[in-house]
Amino acid sequence: MSLFSQTRKNNKQKSLERENSTRQASSMHDTQLDNLAKHFKARLLRETDLEKLTQMQSSELRITLDRLIGRYLADEQVVITQHGRERLISRIINESVGYGPLESLLEDEDITEIVVNGPKEVYFEKKGRLHKTDIQFRDEEALRHVVDRIVAPIGRRIDVSSPMVDARLPDGSRVNAVIPPVSLKGTLISIRKFRKEPIALDDLVSFGSLTPEMAQFLNSLVQAKLNLIISGGTGSGKTTLLNALACFIPENERIVTIEDMAELRIPHGHVAGMEARPANVEGKGEVTIRQLVRNALRMRPDRIIVGEVRGSEAFDMLQAMNTGHEGSLTTIHSNSPSDALSRLEAMVMMSGMDLPSTIIRQYIVGAVDLIIQIGRLPDGQRKMLEITEISEQPDGSIKVQDIFRFVQTNVNEEGQVEGYFTATGKIPGCIDRLKAYGVPVDPQIFKPVTQGAMT
Repeated sequence: MSLFSQTRKNNKQKSLERENSTRQASSMHDTQLDNLAKHFKARLLRETDLEKLTQMQSSELRITLDRLIGRYLADEQVVITQHGRERLISRIINESVGYGPLESLLEDEDITEIVVNGPKEVYFEKKGRLHKTDIQFRDEEALRHVVDRIVAPIGRRIDVSSPMVDARLPDGSRVNAVIPPVSLKGTLISIRKFRKEPIALDDLVSFGSLTPEMAQFLNSLVQAKLNLIISGGTGSGKTTLLNALACFIPENERIVTIEDMAELRIPHGHVAGMEARPANVEGKGEVTIRQLVRNALRMRPDRIIVGEVRGSEAFDMLQAMNTGHEGSLTTIHSNSPSDALSRLEAMVMMSGMDLPSTIIRQYIVGAVDLIIQIGRLPDGQRKMLEITEISEQPDGSIKVQDIFRFVQTNVNEEGQVEGYFTATGKIPGCIDRLKAYGVPVDPQIFKPVTQGAMT
């Protein structure tokens, strides 16, 4: 072996030894920090009014804890760097009044979803793609503590007898948690984050989710009080679009919202919101979406917005749309407009009403004017795939006619989906109604394109 090769080999070996030494030192430092955080948190619980501390503003809380921890370090003659002290205080704050290791992810506004698979696996979604982090919880107990902090303020519970829970954070973000023995690898958490400022339809246009012409058409549909259903899969953006469309409802109208878990943030002067409630420990006190829809009819609503129909409440929602509550909005979990109609029909059957299919379809076609199909593409992009008008055929069947659609043309080398939006060339039957309500659209927007704006 040449002298040069031997020297390079020795240098590489020394470099690896330094990396291992640094990694071990870091691990030892983290272990020390964990032990100090656990010890001083226990002392805080014994010697202070933790409830009073948790009610402080974040800046005041940090100053107070800095003073207290400084005193504890001096009392016990513990030597720690200023950086270590800052990390120690942040750890105690996050684990006592925050959400532990998830705090940094929750503060990042570009992150749309956080997924926890047990204490050692944390992922986040950004721009439609999942990324694994190096964030870990100390142990299962620390992870459970975070779940308890989430569910306790809203009166929900999670334990062996009730191992699954839906909850929300103060900012409206949706949380689902599952604990052992139902989950097989520790506590599971899914957090669907919401932006501080709700996404508007113009934002969705700028994201490339739809075209300005499609946005103009949707705006007119809402103002002309047409009944709309937003259809899509999990994580496709149904609630986001529902919120964006509700912003076009005129200010002089009263909106009643009904949700399983309150998420809508409609900047409107007259919104009456209601939220379903699960049964308590004794199995009593449940308030269902169906009960809320029925009650909404007695609340003088101009518009009824149901976060999602997923069961027997579909029949009551269709009845409301058919009996003068025009301009209502809801979402449904389905993969196409035709699938959405089939699911609606099945849900009406679940209501216990012994109605033949022909009558149910008449209910649907009399209530629903258009279905907006949205989806999340394989590369993470969210697109408005179809805007579809619903009408009745002479034989009583339902006619489904696309007005706009997204045409996928290719997947490039980077895995990004390419395609374009186009009108189908069909003039919607509601165009006269839009004119009657003073929100006409230019018929030119319904002309099809061949290879329009590539996205």
